[in-house]
Amino acid sequence: MNSLKTAVILVNVGTPDSPSVKDVRRYLFEFLNDARIIDIPWLLRKILVNLIIVPFRAPKSAKLYKLLWSNKGAPLMFHSNSVKEKLQQQLASNYTVFAAMRYGNPNIRDEMEQIRTMSFSKIIVLPMFPQYASSSSGTAVEAVMQQIKNWNVIPEIRVIGQFYSHPQFVSAMAERINEYHPAKYDHIIFSYHGLPLTHINSVHPQHDSESCTCNKQFPAHGEFCYKATCYETTRLLAAKLGISNDKYSQSFQSRLAKKWLKPFTDKLLISKAEEGVKSILIIAPAFVADCLETTVELGIEYKNMFLKAGGKNLDYVESLNDMPAWISNIKSLIESE
Repeated sequence: MNSLKTAVILVNVGTPDSPSVKDVRRYLFEFLNDARIIDIPWLLRKILVNLIIVPFRAPKSAKLYKLLWSNKGAPLMFHSNSVKEKLQQQLASNYTVFAAMRYGNPNIRDEMEQIRTMSFSKIIVLPMFPQYASSSSGTAVEAVMQQIKNWNVIPEIRVIGQFYSHPQFVSAMAERINEYHPAKYDHIIFSYHGLPLTHINSVHPQHDSESCTCNKQFPAHGEFCYKATCYETTRLLAAKLGISNDKYSQSFQSRLAKKWLKPFTDKLLISKAEEGVKSILIIAPAFVADCLETTVELGIEYKNMFLKAGGKNLDYVESLNDMPAWISNIKSLIESE
């Protein structure tokens, strides 16, 4: 064994192999059957997902993925590959970078088998989610550990659980936002992927998520609370950018039910338009690479919704993708381990 070698595995959520209904259906089956995504009893989840949600959702989702796809494929995929390559170039020779998707390809099983056969002395697992959630970072780490647990030789393992407050992450996000000259907009919205309230409450059962004041200040119980870390991310970015409290709002998108984190981004956009706000800049700091939820949901669907409600302009801030400051941030996170 080469005791100097470290494997770095970057894990993102995933994407279908193509925008065809068949591939989207296969992706949704894997994604929605994860107990960390829909945390209900196994049999009920199987019936709900396999017989109701996926059959009806796959054709609709396939149409949306076609809007996202380019001649390079899915943005999440080609940006992930670019990050992997650029990070490898910046790290010392004793690091080898791998990239995997929690759902779809390249899958964690194959990447971890490659790592096993190369006999690394250390593995650094980096879920590509700034704020920890069981349904994102948690399931990514669990899937990696499921592969490792049966290895004969288990090397040293480090997990980077979240990085929302890392100074370089905040600086990289601020650099990206400044490319859009935020001061020229009437209002700024920081939109995060939504989660069921049950997911939030399970982190701190003694503190109800709906009555928590983490939107005003970071609470003592907030270290792994997705809602609390999202609000803290917003505060850090607003302070870095010099944006006053009355100039911005925070909301949550991509909800599947009513009992999810509020306020909902779509509802907020409509209310802002009705208040007479004409131009909005929308930012999604929970995503480090553009995907369906950013490019299509925010950049097309929500934009049209805002314009229809009376707004005049909505711009979506591109994700970090493979910008140099983001690559430097990942390098710093890894080297600190």
